[in-house]
Amino acid sequence: VQLVESGGGLVEAGGSLRRSCSAAGRTFSTSAMGWLRQAPGKEREFVAGIAWRTSVTYYADSVKGRFTISRDYAKNTVYLQMNSLKPEDTAVYYCASTARTIRVVTDDYDYWGQGTQVTVSA
Repeated sequence: VQLVESGGGLVEAGGSLRRSCSAAGRTFSTSAMGWLRQAPGKEREFVAGIAWRTSVTYYADSVKGRFTISRDYAKNTVYLQMNSLKPEDTAVYYCASTARTIRVVTDDYDYWGQGTQVTVSA
């Protein structure tokens, strides 16, 4: 499975960004996809996940109510809409896929996108 990300960049606090992640290859093995992030000097952490067939979602408490994960089944694409961004959201954001249910442990993901920097200025 190949995951290609787009979107991201620089935004002021309170602003919005949208990330996209398109999957190609053996996507039939995908059960769930997630967005994860890694801030400088910190470990990679779970942000949001979505079950590929049912669209059931799950969010980290730190982004609940501000971020929305969604997917377009026909396009094999998952999105992350990020609203009310805060400086502490600054990180490299990755999309990832797993053959299991939604995972919050980063090591449980099988395939990863290239990662894109999101910077939120105060």
